Amino acid sequence: GWITLVDGTKMGDWDRVGEANWRMEDGALVADKMTGKGTAHLVSKNSYKDFQIRAEFWSSDDANSGIFIRCSDPKRISATNSYEVNIFDTRKDPSYGTGAVVNFAEVNPMPKAGGKWNTMEITAKGRQITVMLNGQKTVDFRNGLFAEGPFTLQYGSGVIKWRKVQIKPL
Repeated sequence: GWITLVDGTKMGDWDRVGEANWRMEDGALVADKMTGKGTAHLVSKNSYKDFQIRAEFWSSDDANSGIFIRCSDPKRISATNSYEVNIFDTRKDPSYGTGAVVNFAEVNPMPKAGGKWNTMEITAKGRQITVMLNGQKTVDFRNGLFAEGPFTLQYGSGVIKWRKVQIKPL
């Protein structure tokens, strides 16, 4: 039941919000430069309620990226209208850094993702949301603020590469 959106050979079909230099390079979907103001997002065409996401990514040590899920406004994406599963090793407040869900679930200790390939798994079923990074649970919490919506791949700064991105509706 897995739907592959990025497989290392194709970028996939996304709506774009914000502007970055997204491109396929060496078997990965890459962004390393903003070409507009604010952060950039690749937004899924479909909306999801209960699902699992499995994503393989590489980030530079200074990358600010993540996966936003259940976006309630897919044209104006933020950590206040969706769940932001963060990839941000150098965040000033590391409690919401890599592996955390900004404003909802802190991570302690924060794992470091920079400079290597990582696997992130996100499960959202009803009010329960769980995030795993490289096989380790980083957050597991209950919240019903956002019930359904598309998901996004974010680019904010540094270098982010997505080698595989899959979703399985539950």
